[in-house]
Amino acid sequence: MITTVPSSSALFVAFLFATTFLCSFPELVLATSKHASVTRHYKFDIKLRNVTRLCHSKGIVTVNGKFPGPRVVAREGDRLVVKVVNHVPNNVSIHWHGVRQLQSGWADGPSYITQCPIQTGQSYVYNFTIVGQRGTLFWHAHFSWLRATLYGPLILLPRRNESYPFRKPYKEVPILFGEWWNADPEAVIAQALQTGAGPNVSDAYTINGLPGPLYNCSNNGSTDTYRLKVKPGKTYLLRLINAALNDELFFSIANHTLVTVEADASYVKPFESEIIVIGPGQTSNVLLKTKPEYPNTTFFMLARPYFTGMGTFDNSTVAGILEYKKPLNTVNTPPLKPSLPAINDTSYVANFSSKFFSLNSAKYPAKVPQKVDKSFFFTVGLGTSPCPKNQTCQGPNNSSKFAASMNNISFALPSIALLQQHFFRHANNNGSYTTDFPAMPLMPFNYTGTPPNNTRVSNGTKTVVIPFNTSVQVVLQDTSILGAESHPLHLHGYNFYVVGQGSGNFNPNTDPPKFNLVDPVERNTVGVPSGGWVAIRFLADNPGVWLMHCHFDVHLSWGLRMAWIVEDGKLPNQKLPPPPADLPKC
Repeated sequence: MITTVPSSSALFVAFLFATTFLCSFPELVLATSKHASVTRHYKFDIKLRNVTRLCHSKGIVTVNGKFPGPRVVAREGDRLVVKVVNHVPNNVSIHWHGVRQLQSGWADGPSYITQCPIQTGQSYVYNFTIVGQRGTLFWHAHFSWLRATLYGPLILLPRRNESYPFRKPYKEVPILFGEWWNADPEAVIAQALQTGAGPNVSDAYTINGLPGPLYNCSNNGSTDTYRLKVKPGKTYLLRLINAALNDELFFSIANHTLVTVEADASYVKPFESEIIVIGPGQTSNVLLKTKPEYPNTTFFMLARPYFTGMGTFDNSTVAGILEYKKPLNTVNTPPLKPSLPAINDTSYVANFSSKFFSLNSAKYPAKVPQKVDKSFFFTVGLGTSPCPKNQTCQGPNNSSKFAASMNNISFALPSIALLQQHFFRHANNNGSYTTDFPAMPLMPFNYTGTPPNNTRVSNGTKTVVIPFNTSVQVVLQDTSILGAESHPLHLHGYNFYVVGQGSGNFNPNTDPPKFNLVDPVERNTVGVPSGGWVAIRFLADNPGVWLMHCHFDVHLSWGLRMAWIVEDGKLPNQKLPPPPADLPKC
């Protein structure tokens, strides 16, 4: 037998082809890797691209020219190395929403918290490992309102040779909800902060970047409408992601029931519902079982906002189409429409939220802190700031600016990232931040009753310092100042257990005995009920500086945020390592 040995040039060409192919389709590596965990490399080029929606063409900020951005795929235990290169005039940073970032706080991403933003022409490599997580998360910009177009799915598969705790689906499909502005979102928030008024709202909601046929000047064909094509008798896993800037959403598919099996990359006890509620920053995996036979019609997938506040909002509906595949006899009948709750149906939202429980199995236990070392009570809501001298403001009573706060403190971003200051022990030396964020409101009041006459907030860069391995409980209380409203609160660097929630004011005597300390849902973003409260617990086992904020970007811009500083532990694996050499500078 004669064996032909390829030439060195042929080997090089083959190697180059294989390398290029796998870099272009990194998810294929997941199916072929023989290793328990590997390193996945991605490159994000931040650049402008012209996009047309609703008959408006404009340049938007994108990753690699895609809107929404590219999917990032890994398995539990894998390391992700993502080089971000900024080619646009805007400063930018990328947040890996929901990733625990154990000992990798420098890769978390919120500007001026864990890093200074990446400036024009500069780059930064995000380097972190996926530890103990599997499910759906997402990545997004964490600077100003760039999240409007800079976002994409982060898909975390189980380790190799491990399966889902439910039947393997026939196919998996990311469904990303977003918003579209005909104007530049950066100009929208800049104008609002200047005048003190509420910002203009988006012109449409989107599913996978497309507004659908219910909007004026939206092409009814495939160019503007997302179509999910399915086969009869199959089970599909829909990876739902709410990347909208300022709206919680109701979502439903006509004549189909959805089974929720995961929330924020944590498995939950499966439950059925025809309508899903999903807040900004929340993700969920749901199973869609298609009809056993071809139904000879199509079905609308609709999403529209849940809103209880007093301001303006985008009161519109995005539509996609669920279409059963059949080679012949194209369907021409109008799609069937699902029914959605009223815009302000708080009771439906509360009932839906009550259905979430951790799987709490032997393999996936609910490690709920049974004791509390430090307890906090944070009010969240809106307020006002005084109008600067010689300026006309368009906020409340046309004499002030809108503001938002936690415990009546509106967070002011520092000029140098908090994590840098903390690591190099700059606290209090230059007055950039203090460690005296109050554990409870300094002036208690009837939080959900008649609001106080004084709606002014304080301003400051205040943090809470807690020792490593502290068990923390936080009660988040909505307030009726300038209107009761649901607030999706997100905690960076941690998952937490939602041990209790209710309407009205939290009662420290009667409510804690009713807490669920057995199988509460584990999340990274929770909706503080409109006119109510929610209690969460987590173990502070991840050293660093971690932002907690409302995931309505308008409230974030108005200051509804605070920061936790978790001190190092005593062991080497309990300490935050030094920053990488390419950490952006302010």
